[in-house]
Amino acid sequence: MGLLSTLRRLRQSPEQEVRLLLLGLDNAGKTTLLKQLAGEDISHITPTQGFNVKSVQSSGFKLNVWDIGGQRKIRPYWRNSFENTDVLIYVIDSSDKKRLEETSLELSELLEEENLAAVPLLIFANKQDLMTATPAAELAESLHLHTVRDRMWQVQACSAVTAEGVQDGMTWVCRNIRFRKK
Repeated sequence: MGLLSTLRRLRQSPEQEVRLLLLGLDNAGKTTLLKQLAGEDISHITPTQGFNVKSVQSSGFKLNVWDIGGQRKIRPYWRNSFENTDVLIYVIDSSDKKRLEETSLELSELLEEENLAAVPLLIFANKQDLMTATPAAELAESLHLHTVRDRMWQVQACSAVTAEGVQDGMTWVCRNIRFRKK
């Protein structure tokens, strides 16, 4: 009866809810990534003018994912959603070399935010399916991630369109969630 009662307890225990914040510049692939995670059709994606919220099940967690638009005029409002974030997911268009400096600056500012202190960081190096994509290791170097010492972080090569690498990133998220004292 020991195994059976353990299984019953596990089944009855409520899922742990996790708040994920999905940020990045416009056109990085945040909404495509969110729809891919939710198992939704990705053939018609439009730029996010405000935000999208979806709940996704993964590894016994209920992931409440907040996808907030990345247009320059929306970015100042990002800070309104920092509180109670368990994991920050930052999406980068790996094929857009012209905006690498801009995305690096935005990420640096996020890492200095008090409400995001010590929050684990997953960077999705998106659009790896494109020939012009910068490899994830090279992105990590150009973002100076080796200097980040106050949190767990990971750069995950992925393609939101093909879903390659997406599950690997989410597995990392589920393994490295740091629940904040509420």
